[in-house]
Parts: sequence; structure tokens; C-alpha cells
Amino acid sequence: MRNGGSTFGHRFRIPHSTFHILLASLLACGSSDGPRVTVTIPAGATLESAIDSLAANHVIGRPGLFRWYAKATGLGGSLKSGVYLLRQNESWSDVVGALERGRGVEQRFTVREGLRLTEVAQLAQAALGIPRDSFVDAAEDPELLGGLSVPEGTSSAEGYLFPTTYLLPQRVGARELVKVMTHQFIAQWSPEWQARLDSLGMSRHQLVTLASIVESEVRYDPDRPFIAAVYHNRLKRGMRLEADPTVSYAYGRRLRRVWEKNLAVRSVYNTYLHAGLPPGPISQPGRASLAAALYPAEVPFLFFVAQPDGKHIFSTTFAEHEAAIQRVKQLKRAARAQRAQGH
Repeated sequence: MRNGGSTFGHRFRIPHSTFHILLASLLACGSSDGPRVTVTIPAGATLESAIDSLAANHVIGRPGLFRWYAKATGLGGSLKSGVYLLRQNESWSDVVGALERGRGVEQRFTVREGLRLTEVAQLAQAALGIPRDSFVDAAEDPELLGGLSVPEGTSSAEGYLFPTTYLLPQRVGARELVKVMTHQFIAQWSPEWQARLDSLGMSRHQLVTLASIVESEVRYDPDRPFIAAVYHNRLKRGMRLEADPTVSYAYGRRLRRVWEKNLAVRSVYNTYLHAGLPPGPISQPGRASLAAALYPAEVPFLFFVAQPDGKHIFSTTFAEHEAAIQRVKQLKRAARAQRAQGH
């Protein structure tokens, strides 16, 4: 019986390599609908550092097991550097395949603070070849928005397309780009900011809306917390915000200057006509404006006016504000006179 059992076991023993392949196939499954993230594998990167980057971006779980899987499939000797657009919890076989083929070909896409959705779309068309309308449609697609970390009921990704420089693979699509940009917004959101929102009695959407107005007003960085303070103080007092950028947004195009006649435009975004915040953001705020809206300066200011150099004069009373306006007019006249003398 002993000899017979040994022969039986020898005949039906699973080869060690086959066992590894079977186990690997079980471990290599993943999701095909997770959010896309960019992962950079620098030139000369080791398999260990690549796995660290994949795990940090939640592309893979169980990095120890993935390390074994990658080595079993030969990735260690064929790892290609590049910038990859991968899904979180992507199947291990797809991850290994991408890194072996060098699917990631780097291209930079820079979005500056304060751009509107339509302007980001124009930029994506010029820089990435993504049709403008395709990007706008993606950013306004309820089904796509439902799977992103934007507030429920939001009509577009306006305000959540985080402004920064992205490293993207070639031929990125409109929907993928919207996902990457909104995911970057969430990645920039500090955990302690939620507690701060609760103390302010604001939702994240309200905060982003306010930050977008601050972003659209500021020309001189140190003014951010003071501009934010003015709007916070007005909201607390039930005053209209009377923010010129909201009037421009209501027109659907950039106004070189907001005139008195423009203030009557009928729109829920016109904060000269409607008290409180508009229904949503009017641009893409950067981290500095988000922080300023969360932590405004502790000042009593209710008014501000821009000087020719972009800095603002802040006032507490309307009388002070009128005096500041006259001061700005004097500065503008002096600047015109100086230019005339130069000619």
C-alpha cells in the first residue's frame, strides 16, 4: 500500500510551477470600474519602489503578495518607466501588462487656478486633442458624476477639476481626464478640513463655491484670507456678496470689466440680485483659496476695492469704502497721466 500510495501521489501531484500559476490567476483579479489615478515610475526605479507607488495610489492591495506575483510573471526584469493612468484596484495582470509594455507615455497638462469648466475644456482640446464638447459633456454627465466624489446633485464638475500640472499618458479620453482631475481634488482635501467645515456650518460644496469666488477675485496672494473674510462677514450679516466674478459667470463669458448695466443680469449666479452663495462654483479654486475660505482672517472688513497693481484696499464701513474708491480713481488717473507723458 505504501508503494501504491506513493505512485498515486506522484502521478497526481500538482507541479510547483503550475501551482504558482493557478494561485497567481486567483490573486490577479481586480475591479474594472475603479477611479483612474496617475502613477509615475521613474527611470531606473526598482520593482520594490514601483510596488510602493502602486500601493500608495491604491492601484493594488496586498503589496507583499503582488511582489511575489510580479516576480513570478517576470516583471522584475522588464519594468518600464513612465507615467501610467491606472485604475484603483485594477487587476494585477493588467497592471503587470502595462508596466511590461511601457504603456505610459508622459505628457504634461497644466491647469492654472481660476479657470472655468469651459476654459479647461478649451485647454484640453488645445493641449491633449480632446474635443471641447466631449470634455464638457463628460463633466456634466450625471452618470459619471454619480461615480465621483462630488456632492450628490451637483450638475457639473465645475470647481472640482483641481488646478495643477498633470502627467498623463497619451490618448487620454475626456471621461478619464475628468475622473483624474476630480480624484486629484479629493486627494488635496486635508482630513482636518472636514472638522473645520462643521465648525463653520458649511457643506463642502458651499465651501468650494466660496473658494471659487475668492480665486476669481484675488490678484495678490496675501489678500486671499482678507477677501475670504469679507465674504464670510457678509454671509453672517445676511448681506448680498455683490461679487463681480459671479456677474461675469452669469454671462457665460469673461467680461473685461463689470459695468453698472451688467449688474442687472437675470441669473441665480448674480450675487448683486440674490443673497447668499450662488448654487455652485464659478471656477476651479486652488489649495490656497480653499484654505483661505476655510480659515479667513479675523478682521471686521465688509468691503474691498482693487488698486491698479492688483492689491486691494479693505474697509469696514461704507464711508471708508467710498473713500477707498476715490483713492483708486486717483491712482488710475495718475497712472494714465504717467503713460501719456511717456508717449
